[in-house]
Amino acid sequence: MKEILTASGGTILFLVGMIQLSSAVREMMNTRIKELARYAVEKPFYGLITGIVSAILFQSSSASIALTIGLVSAGLISFYSSLAIVLGADIGTTLTVQFVIWRFTEFSPFIISIGGLLWITRRGNWSTAGEMIFYFGLIFLGLDIVGQVAAPLKQSPIFIHYFTQDANPLYGVGVGVVVTAIVQASAIPIAILAVLAQQDLVMLENAVPIVLGANIGTTVTALLAGTVANVSGKRTAVSHLIFKCLGVVICLVFLPFFIDVLKELSTSVAQQIAWSHFMLNLVIVFMFIFFLRPFAAGMKKIMPGEDDTLPVWPEYINRKDLTDPVKSLDHVFKELQRQIKLTQIMLLRTINLMSCYKEGRASDIAYVEMVVNNLREQIVRFLWKISSRPLSAELSRKVFAYTAMAGDIKSIGNHIQSISALAVHQALGKIKFSECGEREFQNILLQVEQNLQDALKLMETFSAGIVKDVIRREEDIDVRVKEALENHLKRFHQRECSAEAGPIFVEILGHLERISDLCNNIAEYVWDIQ
Repeated sequence: MKEILTASGGTILFLVGMIQLSSAVREMMNTRIKELARYAVEKPFYGLITGIVSAILFQSSSASIALTIGLVSAGLISFYSSLAIVLGADIGTTLTVQFVIWRFTEFSPFIISIGGLLWITRRGNWSTAGEMIFYFGLIFLGLDIVGQVAAPLKQSPIFIHYFTQDANPLYGVGVGVVVTAIVQASAIPIAILAVLAQQDLVMLENAVPIVLGANIGTTVTALLAGTVANVSGKRTAVSHLIFKCLGVVICLVFLPFFIDVLKELSTSVAQQIAWSHFMLNLVIVFMFIFFLRPFAAGMKKIMPGEDDTLPVWPEYINRKDLTDPVKSLDHVFKELQRQIKLTQIMLLRTINLMSCYKEGRASDIAYVEMVVNNLREQIVRFLWKISSRPLSAELSRKVFAYTAMAGDIKSIGNHIQSISALAVHQALGKIKFSECGEREFQNILLQVEQNLQDALKLMETFSAGIVKDVIRREEDIDVRVKEALENHLKRFHQRECSAEAGPIFVEILGHLERISDLCNNIAEYVWDIQ
């Protein structure tokens, strides 16, 4: 019982290390999503490299692919571009088992000590790096504990008979699928197999089918992520399953030959197990990497639906146009139109989130906000370059107005993202507004939505009447928000609404009022430059 509990504890340490490392890496990558998306979509080879690097950082292909599905669902990466990343992530995750072969487990206390010291004694980036190093060491400390518990099993006739006698390969595949589906990380059963092999407790013939099954089992995480994604995200998750299943079928058909190749590559069973994991995924890459476009077309026929992609980077502004300020500013205005359209998408998705909460929708909104923020950064930088050139009074006025508009649109996106976060909190806490409060909220939301729509209309076709509508509606929203807050206070004191709903109601109304103010600003800027 002591050995069983110790082995369980080691496995849990492995899981905790992997989960926390994935979480820390995700936070780091969230600030660089736009660079990741831009690099990944250029060519399949670049996507493959992106997948490999992301899986190495996460120490988990499941986490890397789940992030990719989120990006596809948000529209930052197309379904076609995601396929190469998925293939690369499956290659990258094989390094975890190789670390075991290189006996990183023996250095885990040193790695944990270095990471822990950096984490608790430093600030900023050093602290983040220390946290990641700490969890990286924790992964291998868990495996080291499992290895120490396994050593005495050499004396167990039952254990030796179970792992060293010939077994049906399909049984091994089933074990790998089930175990990996439960722990949602193929690295755990495969790394433990490598640890057991270092103790001479496992035959290669029994280990390889388990490795193959573990590779199928790892698709469970992606499939779960796909359940809350749009149709493009679902396609990516199902494609991952197809990749793995076909690769495993090929290896099973040629299993004797596959095992002979592994024995030629190394005399160490542990290293052979690591090679089997790598070779399987390498076979999958070569099976699909040159046929991704027809494969993607086939998947779209099987799972039809729109594949809307939101370009992360500016589509219109170009440094080559800087010699012509008039043309450059026209392109900036088109980019501003695209930026405000993205905030419309954010608002619509937030409204859907509030009416029907689904896990994953909030992250989609957050990713679109990153695009909005990035566009503002690129637009302002481009306008600064334009401003360094000789400009007429009219063009100078446009540079000022466009700079302010880019900031206001970014702020609209930030407020919508805040409403989205409050909507998630409301849904998870099952918090309801009172009937009167809900009615007031919906009326104000409808007017804010109309103001945002009119702000976009003004940027496409100027109309003095629309400007006046936005200003009038903004004044009405201010009055309605003030009345709603006063009514809420009365309901609160009369115990007609829950204490939990009050702060959310007040905060959301504040964000809506500010969005309307910003729409009013945009309308006035458009009026000024006419």
